[in-house]
Amino acid sequence: QVRLVDSGGGSVQAGGSLRLSCEASSYPSSIYRFYCMAWFREAPGEEREGVASINTGAGTTYYADSVKGRFTISHDNATNTLTLQMSTLNPEDTAMYYCAAHPFLCRLDHGAKWSRSPTDFGYWGQGTQVTVSS
Repeated sequence: QVRLVDSGGGSVQAGGSLRLSCEASSYPSSIYRFYCMAWFREAPGEEREGVASINTGAGTTYYADSVKGRFTISHDNATNTLTLQMSTLNPEDTAMYYCAAHPFLCRLDHGAKWSRSPTDFGYWGQGTQVTVSS
């Protein structure tokens, strides 16, 4: 059974850094692998929003405008581990962060920007809390 396990959350002050990790226990099948992996976040009372994604084959990355230049997503094909390096954190980054994956390329909209839609993803981690204090 496929499992995604998130870790690395915590509490930091504004301006600090955190590193999130997501380990995938296996692929959906011997044919399909996770071609797109992503991080989403959900703050209390807010909708789940896409933060960053990566096409694991080519290494192409996509970011929400709010985190561009501060967050870096990466994937290690050997260990099937997804990482989100977050720096210059601010209180608006406070949320539960979720790893997500699906066996297709990251979907782009007509402007060639990542669609950031959570409905594209069928596999989810359990979430890890990030709290940034001012």
